[in-house]
Formats: sequence, C-alpha cells, structure tokens
Amino acid sequence: MEIEPFSLEHWFDQYEHSADIMLAESGIRSLDSSEFDTDPGELGYVIPTDGDPEFKAEIAARYDRGPEEIAFTCGTQEANFLAFLAAMDEGSHAVVVTPTYQSLQAVPDAVGEISRVCLEPPNWSLDVEKVKEEIRPETELIVINNPNNPTGQYHSQETIEALYDVVVANDAYLLCDEVYRLLADDPLPLVASMGEYGISTTSLTKAYGLAGLRFGWLCGPAELLEKARQWKDYTTISPSIFGQHVARQALEEEREANILARNRDLAARNRERVREFIAAHEHQGLSWHDPVGVNGFLTVPDGFGSAKSFCRQVVEEESIVLAPGECFAGPSGGSEEDGAESPSEASDLENYFRLGFGLPSAELAEGLSRLGDFLERHY
Repeated sequence: MEIEPFSLEHWFDQYEHSADIMLAESGIRSLDSSEFDTDPGELGYVIPTDGDPEFKAEIAARYDRGPEEIAFTCGTQEANFLAFLAAMDEGSHAVVVTPTYQSLQAVPDAVGEISRVCLEPPNWSLDVEKVKEEIRPETELIVINNPNNPTGQYHSQETIEALYDVVVANDAYLLCDEVYRLLADDPLPLVASMGEYGISTTSLTKAYGLAGLRFGWLCGPAELLEKARQWKDYTTISPSIFGQHVARQALEEEREANILARNRDLAARNRERVREFIAAHEHQGLSWHDPVGVNGFLTVPDGFGSAKSFCRQVVEEESIVLAPGECFAGPSGGSEEDGAESPSEASDLENYFRLGFGLPSAELAEGLSRLGDFLERHY
C-alpha cells in the first residue's frame, strides 16, 4: 500500500514553527485545561479498548444507535482511517467530494481506488448527478465532509439525503466527516442517524477547542464497526484515558452547551471581522463564499501566479501562515512549481487559499493587519 505525501502537513512543517501567527489553523481556539478535572487516576489503557461502555452508550444514543455501533478513537483522523480500512479493500472504489482534507482522499486511494467529484466554485455547490455518474459496481463509499474543509460550504439536508439515496440504491455507505458540524447555528441531523448506510466521524477537536485530547469516534453499522475494531488493535489500541476523562466532562449537557455557545460566538465575531477585511480588499481580488465553521477559502489576490507562491511570499514577508489551495487537491495534486503534473482540479485550486479564523480575536486582528500591509505594499 502506497500513500501520497500529506501536502498540507508538509507545508505546515515547513513554516508553522517559525512563523509568528498561524492564520491557517482549521479549528476554534483551544480551551485551557484549568476548566476541567485533569486527574483521571491510573494512567492505563481505556478498558474495553474501544471506549467505556456507559460513555459509548451515551454518545451512540445521539445517533439513535447502540454502543456496539460506535468506537472511540484518537481524533477524527483515526476514525476516518479505520472507516476506510473497514469498508474498503484492494479492488474496491470510493467517490470523494473535493476539495477536502487530504486524508479523506489519500487513504481510500491507497486502500483501493477513488473518483473525485469537485464542488463548483464560486459557491462550492455539489451536483449529486455527477456523484451518481461516478458510481461503479465496486463502489463501497461516498465520502464527504460537512461543513466542508477548506471551503466552509455547508451542504443542505436535501443534498445529504440525495447522497444517502444513492448509497442505498448501490448498497454502499455514505461517510460524512462532521467535525465542524456543531459550529453551525442550526446543525443538520447526523448522517449515522439516517439509517444503516450512514457513517459519521467526529471529535472534540474543531468545534470544542479540545484538539490536545485526541478524542473522537466512529459511528456506523455494527458489521463495519466490528471490522474497524480489528484494525484499531493494530493502530492505537485504545484512545487516551486522559482524553476520555476530560471528554466525559466536556460532553455533560450543561457544560457542552456552554462550550459550544462560546465557540459559536467567537466564530461569528471573527467571521464578521474577516468579512470586513475582504470587503476592504475586494478591489485587489479578494473574495470568498461565506463559510460555516472556521475556514474560509479566499481567492488569491490579483498579480500572483499561484496560491503557493502567494502564501510563501506572505509568510516570508509577514511571518503569517496561510494554506495554499493546492494542498487540498488530493492524490497526485501537486503544483507545477513542485515538479508535479497538475490535474485540472489542482490548477483550479491554485487560485484559492485557506484562511482559518477560529483563533483568538486579538491574534486574528494582528494577522489580518499584517496581511493588509502585505497587500498594500504590492498594489
């Protein structure tokens, strides 16, 4: 099994640690550990290794599923990884809605084969008929994340139901990465609650501001979860006992409501600040599709050859990190400047960059100020 290098992570490795401001962070600002009891007692494995049964039952009930239909994981990344390994094998196929976080493309492409259906700019709408056209007899999955990373598009319930109808008709699964879902003012129903063909993955990373817990879960049909647990024995074995301990507190009804209200308020205020920034620089070519979540996919300003060249110049001159659109193009989606042959989607994404606005408001203001200075110098 061969897998593509993770373009976005390599980009961050190159610039994040030495830059002043991370203006491409994809989650809400982190909460402080002082808000929680941080003593889980003995630091052993979580037993059973797929999660505490009582806690699993509580989470599974959110999906109208039983505890055997959920497994706790080390973040959404592992949840997605296990879902692909459980649902696919050599010779199987998945249809992936792009642009998206690279692991949602690269992992199924490494396990089997994928077809990509690109969202249509500038509104990043999804044509379900194009998804249908890519279905094959060996298709096991349709893969989507909602709200979308990097565009911030929140596909409607009608769209998600149409995708679900497609998988039902083809005896496949609909896998939805819902890690940004609870940053929406009116979150859609969970895909795993739609029926036996729905799979949901999520974590406490993006919407809750608890990335350091590395705590998430995979929810779906019992037969798929059984296979996922077998693979999990070869990955992390169990989630972090510390992560599970704090997660139980974060998901207590009153505390969860408070955390999400604070985080949605921060996201809304910061989104408005970015809206104002874009409006002030519209004459220089900046625009976006108004996003849900904390990621915006902005057009590269006029006069720059590609998103990578623009983002590289910004970090070198202003010490702020942005994420080039090319990093979301998926397998074999490198840019020509990196020596790779770019498919049409990669060429399209060269015109965009991701800006994350979930960070503390003062830090966002400083980052936008520096980006504004950069733009003024170059026009």
